[in-house]
Amino acid sequence: MKKSRIILSAIAAAAMIASVTSCGKKEEAKKLVIWSFTDELQSMVDNYYKPDHPDVEVEYSLTPTDQFPNKLDPVLASGTGAPDVFALEDAFVRKYVEQGDSLLLDLTDVYNEVKSKMIAYPAEVGSYNGKVYGLSWQAAPGAMFYRRSLAKKYFGTDDPAEVQKYFTDWDKFVETAEMLKAKSNGKCVVVSTTGDLFKPFQGARKDPWVVNGKLVIDPAMVDYMRMCKKMKDAGLEGRQGQWAEGWFAGMKGELKDEKGTSIEVMSYFLPTWGLHYVLKPNAPATSGDWAMIPGPAPYRWGGTWVAAYKNTKVPNLAKDFIKYVATDDSFLERWAKDTGDLVSNNNVVNKIKDTYSEPFLGGQNHYAEFAAMANNVDGKLTQGTDQAIEGIWAEAVTAYMNGEKSEEQAIADFKDQVNVTLGF
Repeated sequence: MKKSRIILSAIAAAAMIASVTSCGKKEEAKKLVIWSFTDELQSMVDNYYKPDHPDVEVEYSLTPTDQFPNKLDPVLASGTGAPDVFALEDAFVRKYVEQGDSLLLDLTDVYNEVKSKMIAYPAEVGSYNGKVYGLSWQAAPGAMFYRRSLAKKYFGTDDPAEVQKYFTDWDKFVETAEMLKAKSNGKCVVVSTTGDLFKPFQGARKDPWVVNGKLVIDPAMVDYMRMCKKMKDAGLEGRQGQWAEGWFAGMKGELKDEKGTSIEVMSYFLPTWGLHYVLKPNAPATSGDWAMIPGPAPYRWGGTWVAAYKNTKVPNLAKDFIKYVATDDSFLERWAKDTGDLVSNNNVVNKIKDTYSEPFLGGQNHYAEFAAMANNVDGKLTQGTDQAIEGIWAEAVTAYMNGEKSEEQAIADFKDQVNVTLGF
């Protein structure tokens, strides 16, 4: 009798262990809840991750970008109904990253395994107080796209290496803008709007907006303010608003001034995605008449990061997913070839960068060009308060550019408004 009881107990114990093991496996390797604002991540899940991980069930939720933070914030705060993994847009990624361990799962161990092959700046954006909380599969360095036909007309060449010589720094940029105006009798402007210059000047900063809890106005931002005023007063830009109808018209060669005179726009400052999602769809007839160069300063613009909730019940699975979409060589090579996205993995970039020829850019290898630019971007300048501060700064720049305020008054009012709004 004792023997049978022992046997039955052993069987029960084995069953219990098997059940716990099964539950543990299910918890860590079967179900992942993912929230996003971009269908890019959904494509990754459906077309790559699931086929590579058929044992993992993914519950995916897509919410428009402007509604996403309002959906995400309450569940992260309460812990009820929070996703395991979620996407974070460039405009608000630092809002979450800067909350660190109180909100997000520490991904430092994941990054340490792969950092030797990764472009540095995306992880810099996703880091806070020495820990990594968000990783990105992409890099979005910015470039200067110019019209080949206009370069030939006014520079005598459309070769990118030669054209870059006209835009090596901001002094040369202004000199070239003045030359274009003179040669064209005022018909050709270097850019359609001074708004195009903000990101490059932002990228030229040495300090972020806030240092040790105090507002800092980097000299590059003052230079930007003065550049806007100088270009507007001298008639070196097209006086359009970025993303406005005239801005797009300039891409097509259809911009006209208030008198109906045609205005030629030499260039646009855009990031990696600007080629595929701005230039190509809005100016298809100009295909082949564009090329790209680094321009006066390295910068970045946009991007998507992936993070995980600190209290996810499947931390290992969440980390594995993020490691896969943000760093995996095999996946990222397939993704890059299928989409043209500049990925953040240098192993992949270096393997495929010499295989591209972009017809829209007259056969130029845009991928290799962007790859070289990406490693010059400083991600440590990005902060969670950037969007709010830069909105106030834009108002100050506009007031000064339009002659409504002096430089001193515009800056003083900017400081006051930041202090009232954000406490810096």
